[in-house]
Amino acid sequence: MIPASGNLTPEQLRNAVAAGDIDTVIVAFTDMQGRLVGKRISARLFLEDAMDHGTECCNYLLTVDVELNTVEGYALTSWESGYGDMAMVPDLSTLRLVPWLPATALVIADLTTARDHTPIPVSPRQILRTQVERFEKLGLVPQVATELEFIVFEDDYRSAWQKGYRDLTAGSDYNVDYALHASTRMEPLLRDIRNSMDGAGMYCEGVKGECNFGQQEIAFRYAHALNTCDNHSIFKSGTKEIADAHGKSITFMAKFNEREGSSCHVHASLRTEAGDPVFADDSAPDGMSPMFRSFIAGQLAATREFTLMFAPNINSYKRFANASFAPTAVAWGHDNRTCSLRVVGRGHAMRVENRVPGADVNQYLAVAAMLAAGLNGIEQGMELGEPLAGNAYTSDIERVPSTLREAADLFEQSDLARAVFGDNVVEHYVHAARVEVAAFDSAITDWERVRGFERL
Repeated sequence: MIPASGNLTPEQLRNAVAAGDIDTVIVAFTDMQGRLVGKRISARLFLEDAMDHGTECCNYLLTVDVELNTVEGYALTSWESGYGDMAMVPDLSTLRLVPWLPATALVIADLTTARDHTPIPVSPRQILRTQVERFEKLGLVPQVATELEFIVFEDDYRSAWQKGYRDLTAGSDYNVDYALHASTRMEPLLRDIRNSMDGAGMYCEGVKGECNFGQQEIAFRYAHALNTCDNHSIFKSGTKEIADAHGKSITFMAKFNEREGSSCHVHASLRTEAGDPVFADDSAPDGMSPMFRSFIAGQLAATREFTLMFAPNINSYKRFANASFAPTAVAWGHDNRTCSLRVVGRGHAMRVENRVPGADVNQYLAVAAMLAAGLNGIEQGMELGEPLAGNAYTSDIERVPSTLREAADLFEQSDLARAVFGDNVVEHYVHAARVEVAAFDSAITDWERVRGFERL
């Protein structure tokens, strides 16, 4: 019998395959761009071979651009090295149903070399796993939740493509932040997404409207950092597939138009292996423990250098605008939505919310950057300054980088990034950013045509 929770053990998968309930297993991983990629395998072959030994894919999948063009200049692979294979090794703890696809299960894979199964260090999941293991050595477990916003359109994906993504009809005609009536028009889709994700083993907390037309946010309960990021990938991919089945489309662009952008606020806290919170201190005036204060101080110190991990695309930086609820100042505050870092909750729920990432973020990289920066703050015993009170947008505090080019320069020059991630990771993702900047610099935009076709 298939469990109601959606999570599967290998034995439950065997039974479901034998009963004819599952005939396909998706083996997947998240690429540099934050997309779920992989292959569909016959369930019988998965049980006989891939479950224990993995399956191969081309290593170019970690060196392509967003359009899957092969890009030169990466150390991982090239035409000269023959674009060989890497192995997708299933992490069987992630095995689950995919309710929106018939008779299908899915498992998240770790990427290794094909010959000896050595982990691929530039793989997003491996980058995060490395940082999680650093905390484990201290007896600490990072807990994370991601809040992912998106915009719903009445147009299906193929129609939107044919229109060049112009003149699309949003799921609402006006601001629907917390509005129930207008959001109800989208509820058949939103309900299907929520229930489908619960059926895939997640814990959906709920949905709310956001400020932009057709904009929504579906939130999930916090979990171990690696589990949350795995779930995030499945949610993002599955949501698009479910929207497609409803004849609609969804975008996770950080900034689709001149109205409010779509964020991915990341909430983080630490617990002991026994599950006890370490960020709270009831004896402190603000309820914050010394470890928490150093964790946030580390975040602030590294925010500019690590912004590439939070905002990986050209479009990401269009979201950083004054009075937009997207941060521009590298500041922290108590329940202050104008700051990059917002401290919320109390007691066991005390946590920090990083408001820099947009919905286009690769969540493994963003969480890895938060953990690495926070741990550096703890190890260095960094002191946290006073919280910002008031409007961070009008403060004189240093700013979040305003372009992908600036963020790539800061990441490349960061001694901390090279120390905690390694030169190979830094150079890999800086190169990816340079490729995107070069592609954008050579493109002719609609903005240029409208302003220059006749009037210049």
